[in-house]
Amino acid sequence: MNWNGRKVLVTGADGFIGSHLVERLVRHGADVRAFVLYNSFGSWGWLDHCDPKVRDNFEVFLGDIRDPNGVRTAMAECDTVFHLAALIAIPFSYHSPDAYVDTNIRGTLNVLQAARDLDVKRILHTSTSEVYGTARYVPIDEEHPLQGQSPYSATKIGADQIALSFHRSFELPVVIVRPFNTYGPRQSMRAIIPTVITQLLGGKQNIQLGSLTPTRDFSFVSDTVAGFITLSSFDNAIGEVVNLGSGFEISIGETVELIAGVMRKEISVVQDQQRMRPKNSEVERLFASTKKISELTDWQAEFSGKEGFERGIIETVSWFKESANLNKYNNTSYTL
Repeated sequence: MNWNGRKVLVTGADGFIGSHLVERLVRHGADVRAFVLYNSFGSWGWLDHCDPKVRDNFEVFLGDIRDPNGVRTAMAECDTVFHLAALIAIPFSYHSPDAYVDTNIRGTLNVLQAARDLDVKRILHTSTSEVYGTARYVPIDEEHPLQGQSPYSATKIGADQIALSFHRSFELPVVIVRPFNTYGPRQSMRAIIPTVITQLLGGKQNIQLGSLTPTRDFSFVSDTVAGFITLSSFDNAIGEVVNLGSGFEISIGETVELIAGVMRKEISVVQDQQRMRPKNSEVERLFASTKKISELTDWQAEFSGKEGFERGIIETVSWFKESANLNKYNNTSYTL
């Protein structure tokens, strides 16, 4: 797709994946409006630290996805919307589920209503592999049953279904993008990979973690971003739910060992009860089928298989080793 002159809105642009997506779209020549959560500090989140060559080439809109008027204003004159704004921390969803309903469900409804009224040409709505819950079979395809095993995943199921209903009811050109566990530079310490890396870089040998037995399909952030952009340009993806994964499954325990090996560190793991999910809420297995996206588009994961995962870990560790990046993280305490 030729992005020159295309007006694009990215919600959640201040976050991990969103900031990478903004950078990639700007480099492709898109006219990007970055929707950033309003705050009194005027911070753009991770966009404050994006590539200097990109920084002055996008527009920032400070707002709140829960405010329909602000969403509508931000979306004016945009022909493509990448909707990534969401509350994503699973532990905090046990504590404050109302906030997840307001942000993830009502926020998505605000985006869909505005897109319908403004005749937006394409909406890429962000789902999550957590909606599948523990795999009943693998690889998990898009027909797998949905299981809300946390308030977070339940709200994402709700948001996905509202988005699909707008496609079926009003022919809104929606694509549901369902990434599996994305990792890479800028990821929050609420995720396992940054948690391990930052503790090791902080000099700890006894690493505090939750359960080590669940398996995950980790996708490097550049592959996830490429998947979003690719799906925005294929008309046959409209109305579809599409997985993004790496085609590789690894346990949390094995992931910790791989990170320690890359960093050449000797470690031991201490199980921290506050990092454990409730028994019936833990998602024990996630492993993506990417057959559908291969049939619909020409997208392929560049960081696939164990070799690709290790390359992604090396790149991620390298980024965290930069003091300017590491100093943005607090590895001395656990935050929900």
